Amino acid sequence: MTLFNSGKKLLQGTAVAGALAISATAVQAADMTFRGASLFDNEHAYSKTLIRFGELVNEYSGKDIEFDLRGNSELGIEPDYINFLNQGVAIDYAIAAPSNLARFAPSVPLMDMPFVFRDLDHWNAVLSSGVLKPLEDVILERADIKVIGYAGGGTRNLISNKQISNMEELAGHKMRVMGAPIQARVFEALTAAPSAIAYSEVYNAIQTGVVDGLENESASLLQYKFFEVAPHVTLTQHSITVRPILFSGKSFAKLSPEMQEVVLRAGKEAGEYGRELESRQDGEKLKQMEAAKQIQVHPFAERAKLLDLVIPVQDSYAKELGAEDLLQAIREK
Repeated sequence: MTLFNSGKKLLQGTAVAGALAISATAVQAADMTFRGASLFDNEHAYSKTLIRFGELVNEYSGKDIEFDLRGNSELGIEPDYINFLNQGVAIDYAIAAPSNLARFAPSVPLMDMPFVFRDLDHWNAVLSSGVLKPLEDVILERADIKVIGYAGGGTRNLISNKQISNMEELAGHKMRVMGAPIQARVFEALTAAPSAIAYSEVYNAIQTGVVDGLENESASLLQYKFFEVAPHVTLTQHSITVRPILFSGKSFAKLSPEMQEVVLRAGKEAGEYGRELESRQDGEKLKQMEAAKQIQVHPFAERAKLLDLVIPVQDSYAKELGAEDLLQAIREK
């Protein structure tokens, strides 16, 4: 936790070195400041979630705490944030992909496994409950990082140069997947033909017929203009983004019990805000492209069969991670 005087509540800084120097020396100053880090500018859903967290802390505490949010990767990238939070230096809070915590909690990658969530309602129910508390406890114990909420909400679907709406059309579908082996294993079980190629090569790979498409969220489809070469979107909803809101355990321990409760409440509610925001924006981007006739959107007629086909792969992966109990708890929610 950093402490220094300033007239602004939500700032962007100018240098990593300056942030480190402040965090190391400012504890002698009078006013409390929480410093956060984001990969994105203040218009991105994750940054807006962190800004909302600061607003809620001040609202519930009745204090005028400064929240110094450093965006646009000013303080590095997500692995750097995890190191800072773990060491209790430079920053107090951030949002990061679960995979960045895998070295502390090996079962964390389960959150990124395709079809771990049946749909948006199931995803929201899991993140709103205490199902993930055992995982949070491991992260706190081993990394000294506290999970105070969950943001996310981008939904990944199939993006292709041809219509895919049933198992017959999915069979043999050449698609780019992310590099984690579980991604290929899942889509192989669904009879597709996945391959892990560099993201920067996907557009050309579709043009040249190396692959027929990929899987991703609406934001990436729009940003990278994949619709120019792959205008068909199939609503498999196979993955829904989870982004933990993280707070340094060392910073948290310095707070009074009352302020700790405020931080936990604000983190939970900021996560709810962030989930609603990102999932809504994701749907809006899809509708925007459809209205502009840039894409055609197709339901998948046999989605229940997809969920059944991946069960053996999920079970095997959970066993590898030592996460059988966690997977079962998620399924039962």
